[in-house]
Amino acid sequence: MKMTVNKMKCISLSRTAIIMAAMTVLSSCGGGQSGMKLGDDEFTVMAVHSTASQQSTSYPATIKGIQDIEVRPQVSGFIVKLCVDEGATVRKGEALFQIDPTQYAAAKRQASAAVEMAKSNVNTLTLNEQQKKNLHDKNIISDFEYQSAVDQLLSAKASLAQAQAQLTSATQNLDFCTVTSPSNGVVGTFPYRVGSLVSPSVAQPLTTVSEIGDMYVYFSMTEKQLLAMTKAGGTLKDQLEKMPAVKLELADGTVYAEEGRIDAVSGVIDQSTGSVSMRAIFPNKQSVLRSGGMANVIFPYTMEDIILIPQSATQEIQDKKFVYVLQSDNTLKHTEIQVSNLNDGKNYIVTGGLKPGDKIVVEGVQTLKDGQTITPITPEQKEAKYQQHLKDQKEGNIATAFE
Repeated sequence: MKMTVNKMKCISLSRTAIIMAAMTVLSSCGGGQSGMKLGDDEFTVMAVHSTASQQSTSYPATIKGIQDIEVRPQVSGFIVKLCVDEGATVRKGEALFQIDPTQYAAAKRQASAAVEMAKSNVNTLTLNEQQKKNLHDKNIISDFEYQSAVDQLLSAKASLAQAQAQLTSATQNLDFCTVTSPSNGVVGTFPYRVGSLVSPSVAQPLTTVSEIGDMYVYFSMTEKQLLAMTKAGGTLKDQLEKMPAVKLELADGTVYAEEGRIDAVSGVIDQSTGSVSMRAIFPNKQSVLRSGGMANVIFPYTMEDIILIPQSATQEIQDKKFVYVLQSDNTLKHTEIQVSNLNDGKNYIVTGGLKPGDKIVVEGVQTLKDGQTITPITPEQKEAKYQQHLKDQKEGNIATAFE
């Protein structure tokens, strides 16, 4: 009885070992469905055909605010206060810097006093002119004496106007001591800090305020590429409206959530590069984009009447691409093809060497050679055989699992 039990255990273990060996062999034949060769001379073949493909290309770009406004002082003096920090979001008219106002406040007081003195002088000479007029009307004084009084009054009024102008200038200079933001936006860096002496002639601006509610993205494309997109005709406005929405790849490789639109195309072609400058506008509600940043504009387009083949169907020899084309007698011809530089990492766009209706081997090409005879099977036949093998393996049909 013990021998019978041991015998049964041996048979069970042998069966298990065989199944495990079968699984190992299947795995070694390609690691799964995509790499399994289903017969010594069977290879998966597909017919190529023309199709349309959605593609995209990218162009290096520079991000700029709608406006990047330099903020410069309009009076000279020492900075006594920074009212905001670098990178702060500010509103138009908000205080940014405070320049020492002491001398300008004194100048305003002096100008204000000069105005009051001038007004007093005008009042005095006005009374004098009226008195002289009454006397002149009664022929008590001469014309010359009366005209002198009139001239003195006119001179006093001119002095008053001059004093009022100086007061306006002094008031304005005092106001300039508080440097305000010229627009809504984000403040840049501060090259000058508290204690720095600044003037209207300083080399660097106090800061830059960038309007970033919307952002301009500048990039260039070749004249040929632009013509391909605009050859339909119509006005420039019509052509811009027909251009597809574009995306933006940021410096960290992520794609910006908002789409942009092309809103301007340069009318001049750069003779040195043969390129045309273009501008896209992107919304920036979350303030993700910053002026001066770098990115890539992703431009989508559709390619018509192209041939797509899987990259697994190709061989690369000395920077050239080859495929095996099935002939009418089931022999293979090693054929060079030309492919586009654009690809999605899985397929190649064939630009030459193949025509619609050609049949190519799509798997196991590394084991083939020119002139070899094969038994072609379709991807559907391959899938069916693969599923049958899995079923046989699962059910323990070892005899049929490798047919």
